[in-house]
Amino acid sequence: MRTTIIISLIILSTSCSEKEVKSKDESNPIISYSDFESLVMEVKQHREDRLINLDAFLKMSKVENTIILDTRSKEMYDRKHIEGAIHLNFSDFTQENLARVIPNFKSTILIYCNNNFIGDEINFASKIVIPNKVDDGKGQVSLALNIPTYINLYGYGYKNVYELSELISIFDSRIKYEGSATLKN
Repeated sequence: MRTTIIISLIILSTSCSEKEVKSKDESNPIISYSDFESLVMEVKQHREDRLINLDAFLKMSKVENTIILDTRSKEMYDRKHIEGAIHLNFSDFTQENLARVIPNFKSTILIYCNNNFIGDEINFASKIVIPNKVDDGKGQVSLALNIPTYINLYGYGYKNVYELSELISIFDSRIKYEGSATLKN
């Protein structure tokens, strides 16, 4: 009986027409792909002017009212993060949580993600989909956390965001790290 119900649900879910799938999104006013798509288009130009290299990132990090925000998992943040960074997991973004860690909308916010670092696949694992791992013929796809972080910060009203643009060796002496994985025995 249970197997029959599961098979029926699978058949029912895979037989939905495009119109039925679209109407499901539209039936929930707090899930809107159209709103997200519009926001992405608005953010695209804004972000292009705010991609910065490591030297600019480090210089800006020393300016008053500047926050380095790490939105990776708490586990990875605790293991290793840029010195001075504060943490808010991306999945915990809400107006209230953001206001708690970034109370001033005029604060300068510097963001980075795993895809900014090379040489430490344990603490900064790449978010690249490698060809042949997914059989869709697209080839390599980058799924960097920087982009949805930037889009969401902007959407929540934080417009003074800058994104680290470079791929940096974990051994680059210009950058310092904190966390349990940086402790020397």
